[in-house]
Amino acid sequence: EDCQLLTKIPKVKCLRNTRREGLIRSRVRGAEVATADILTFLDSHCEVNSEWLQPMLQRVKEDYTRVVSPIIDVISLDNFAYLAASADLRGGFDWSLHFKWEQIPIEQKMSRTDPTQSIRTPVIAGGIFVIDKSWFNHLGKYDTQMDIWGGENFELSFRVWMCGGSLEIVPCSRVGHVFRKRHPYDFPEGNALTYIKNTKRTAEVWMDEYKQYYYEARPSAIGKSFGSVADRVELRRKLNCKSFQWYLENVYPELKIPEKELIPGIIRQGGNCLESQAQDTTGNMLAGMGHCKGTVNNPPVTQEWIFNDPLIRQQDKCLSISSFSTGSQITLEACNQKDGRQKWKMKGSFIQHFVSGLCLENQTGRVMTNPCQAGVPGQQWELLQAT
Repeated sequence: EDCQLLTKIPKVKCLRNTRREGLIRSRVRGAEVATADILTFLDSHCEVNSEWLQPMLQRVKEDYTRVVSPIIDVISLDNFAYLAASADLRGGFDWSLHFKWEQIPIEQKMSRTDPTQSIRTPVIAGGIFVIDKSWFNHLGKYDTQMDIWGGENFELSFRVWMCGGSLEIVPCSRVGHVFRKRHPYDFPEGNALTYIKNTKRTAEVWMDEYKQYYYEARPSAIGKSFGSVADRVELRRKLNCKSFQWYLENVYPELKIPEKELIPGIIRQGGNCLESQAQDTTGNMLAGMGHCKGTVNNPPVTQEWIFNDPLIRQQDKCLSISSFSTGSQITLEACNQKDGRQKWKMKGSFIQHFVSGLCLENQTGRVMTNPCQAGVPGQQWELLQAT
């Protein structure tokens, strides 16, 4: 009855399901009835802020393959107080497909010249977003074999990125959302089993060989029924979507693949090896070069390294730059996966700093960062692992 009263407002339609369908199938039904070119999905327990819609519509108008979400502020469950969320957050997840808010990477933060610039996000929370209707239909709407709620945001997010689109958060748009401590409704199979079914469907269709890490992180999913995914696998093939490895490399490189046994080794240049040396004035060890001692299988502690991508580690210390500029001194500091100063990658025989793009260089025993140059012997390194 309340819903029918709302239809007196221009453009409002009221749909009632003949049986309980849950959020996912209900959204698809609503999208099919909507006549506008652009769809906006909005949870019921939300309150929109001033001029919230225009910035998102503009981004989709500029590129119909964008799927955009606002900054989601917090409305207190207890007293409806409105609390502004940070503008430096994006959506992330762990291998159990548990959604979390996380700080945008330092390299992304450094490249932002304007606080109104949109933020690339690996996944969206799923409750509030704007999408072109034809793009939504082209991508296969939602997986309607998922039940009630949970996991549909991962399935949609992977599909958007891997099939030619992008996801972003628009800082100029803010919507308040009541984050509840528990669901105010029951799940026919229980909320845990429903979430497992939905995320398992996502993993089986979209995560390729990386689904093994989902099962390792969520062993309760092993052996649980999840229905047929043949039509979603066919959809992925028809859309010519990229691999989940592409997604990890290009969209979410910060999601670390669970560590297998890490093999130590040495980092060599001719007869000299990278090593930890005396402390600097701040108490951090300095990295330098010294004559290689011992063997690859049994080097001294000061010359033994573990390449724990993207960290280069010696015990609990990691190779770090002191600044992002040319000529930076190299130190060893307490390891921190989120510290952009500690991120390195092997590029051929170069050891390149991930954020600055500069290369590790030996200049007569002193180690620093300089622009990468193929003809510089001091930038050519061998990583030799113990056997």
